Amino acid sequence: MDELTRDWRGHVIVCGLRNVGPRIVEQLALGEERVVVVDDAPDPRLLRLAQDFGAVHLPRSGRRTASLEAAGIAGAAALICTDESDLDNLEVALLAHRLRPDLRIVTQLGNAAVRRSVREVSEAMTVLDVAEIAAPALAEACLDGGGGRSIEIDDHPFVLEELTAAGGGTLRELYGDVAPVAVVPHDGGELQVCPGRDLRVEAGDRVVVISSPEDDVAPEAAVSVGVRRRRPRRTRGLVRRYIRGVVSSSERQLRIALLLLFAVGLLSVALLRLAYRSASGAHMTLLDATYFTTETLTTVGFGDFSFGSQSTWLRVWAILLMIIGAAVVTVLYALLTNLLISRRISQSLGRQVATRMREHVILVGLGSVGLRVLEYLTAAGQPVVVLESDEDNRFLARARALRVPVVFGDATVPASLEAANLAHARAVAVLTSSDLANIESGLTVADLLGERRDEVPVVLRVFDRDLAATIEESFGFHFARSTAALAAPWFVGAALGLDIRTTFYVEDQPMLIGRVAVAPSGGLAGRQMSELSARTRVLALRRAGAGGLEFPPRRDTRFGGGDQAYLVGPYEELLAVLRHDSGTPPA
Repeated sequence: MDELTRDWRGHVIVCGLRNVGPRIVEQLALGEERVVVVDDAPDPRLLRLAQDFGAVHLPRSGRRTASLEAAGIAGAAALICTDESDLDNLEVALLAHRLRPDLRIVTQLGNAAVRRSVREVSEAMTVLDVAEIAAPALAEACLDGGGGRSIEIDDHPFVLEELTAAGGGTLRELYGDVAPVAVVPHDGGELQVCPGRDLRVEAGDRVVVISSPEDDVAPEAAVSVGVRRRRPRRTRGLVRRYIRGVVSSSERQLRIALLLLFAVGLLSVALLRLAYRSASGAHMTLLDATYFTTETLTTVGFGDFSFGSQSTWLRVWAILLMIIGAAVVTVLYALLTNLLISRRISQSLGRQVATRMREHVILVGLGSVGLRVLEYLTAAGQPVVVLESDEDNRFLARARALRVPVVFGDATVPASLEAANLAHARAVAVLTSSDLANIESGLTVADLLGERRDEVPVVLRVFDRDLAATIEESFGFHFARSTAALAAPWFVGAALGLDIRTTFYVEDQPMLIGRVAVAPSGGLAGRQMSELSARTRVLALRRAGAGGLEFPPRRDTRFGGGDQAYLVGPYEELLAVLRHDSGTPPA
C-alpha cells in the first residue's frame, strides 16, 4: 500500500477521519479525486464509509514524517487536516509545510488567534473553522431564510436577499439586471437554480437574488421578506446592572483584597516578632506572632496576648491593625459570598428576563457553533435567549457580555423550554454537539408548539447530511442542517483551488459563491459564459490587469487568461467548472 501511494500524483491526503473528514472524502470521491486517509485510530463505521468511496487508508499518525511520506506527500496535490484536536491539526499542517512548502494545505482550527498566526506562515496554507462556516446558514434559517445578508465580492458590497414577486412577468421585467440565484414556486413546483432572466414567475413565487447597492428593485414588483432588524433591548434595571458589574469585576477585586490582607498580615508578623516583648522581656516567637496577627485580623481576640504593656508606637499599630483588618476581612467575606450566590442570582434573573421577551430566538446549546450563531443573531439586532445545560460552560461569559439572558436546563424537558418562553419565540435553534440530544430536543419543541409548529422555524444541527434529510422527511422538520455538509465544500474547494466566499441554503439546496482564477492556458480561457452549466451563474468578473469589477457580466462575455470569475451555484457545479479550467482529467 505504501508503494502504491508513493507512485501516485495529484491525489489528496486527508488526515483525520472524524469531524468533517468523512464528508470531505465523499465529496472528493464524487469529484473523481484519489484520496488517502491517514488516521491511526479511525472510527470503524467512518472508515468503512471512506473505503466505500474508494479511499486508501494508512493506519498511521499524520504527525510523523514517515506517515506523510508513505501517504505520497511528494506527489500530492493537497493535504487536508480535519482531526478533532486543534493541536494535532496544527502539528500535521506545520510538518507538511516543512516537508513541502509549495503544497496546498487546508486545516481546521477553532481558535481565531491561532488561525491568524498560521495564515502568516504561508499563503499556501488555508485555515478554516467549521463553526464559523456553518453559523451564518444556521442563523439565517432562524431569520426566515436570511434575506438581506451582506456579502463582499472583491471588496465590493453585495446583498443576498429573498423577494416575493407581487405580480407575473419575467425575471428581467421584474428585477432588471439583478442576478437571480433561485426561484421557489409558490405552488410547490421544482426549485429553479440559477435561472435565466427570461424565466417567467408568478405572483407569490419567491426569488433569491444577489444585487449591488446601486441596483434599484422596484417595490411594486417585489416585496422583501428578509431579516427583520431589531434594536437590542437595553437593560435598565438597577439589579441587573449591579449583577453585571459584580460578576465582571469580582475576580479582580478578590485578588486585590487577598493581596492586601496578606501584605498587612506579613507586616504585622514582622513587627510583632521584632518588637513585642512578654512580661519576662522575651521576644514573641514566629508562630505566636502569626497566631496573634490572625486572631486580631479576624476580630476573634482570645485575650492570651495584650498590647497594654507595649510601647506607644506598637499600640498605635495594634489600633491600625484592628481597623484595617476588620475592613479588609469584611470585604473579603463579601466577595466570597458573591462568588457563591451571584451565579444563582444570574440564573434566576435570566429566567425573569426570558418571560418578558417576545419574538426572540431560543438558542439551545452554547458550544462553538452555538456561540457563532449567537454572535450572528445579536449582530442582526435579534433578541436571543440561551438555553444551556452546563453551568460551567466556558462561553457563558461571552453570552453575558452580549447581554443575552441565559436559562439553565435540559431542552428535552418541557419546563426548561417554558422557562425560555417558547410560547412567544419566533424560532428555536438546537445546536448541541449531540445528534441524539438535538433530535430529542427538536421533537420536544415541536410537541410543545402544537399548532404553531409551521409558524416557528425549528433549526436542528445534525452531523450527517443523510441523517438530516431523513429527519426532515420523517418528522416534518424544514431546517435540519448538517454542519459537515456546510463546511466540507470549503475544505475541498480550498484543496482544489476554488476560493469559496460564502455558503447559504435555498430551501434544501446548499449554494456557494466561489472565485475561480482562469488559467491562461486552461479550459475556460476564450469560452463564453453562456457555455457554462445552466445551474451556474457568473456574478462578477475582474479582468486581468483591470481595476474595476464587471457586474453583471453579459452572457456573451468571454473569459480571458488571468481573469477572476465569481460564480454562484451548487457545489458540484462549481467544482466541475474548476476541473474544466484546470484542463486535467480527474485522477
